[in-house]
Amino acid sequence: MADTASRIMIRTRGRKAYIAAFGTRRSGQRHPLVATAMVLPLAALLVVVFGGWEAVVTQASSVGVMLGR
Repeated sequence: MADTASRIMIRTRGRKAYIAAFGTRRSGQRHPLVATAMVLPLAALLVVVFGGWEAVVTQASSVGVMLGR
């Protein structure tokens, strides 16, 4: 617990260095469309590599049957 203040100072210096180097602050949130655009290429790659499309179709079909459609 005694090192808490020194760790906070180190983190603060790191943030200041980041802002000085890149000129902007991270807001902590990004737009949902930006997040989706970042995730979709990886999701598509995983579907192709692991054959996940059949699993998605199977799960959707099972949910449809459970809901009575």
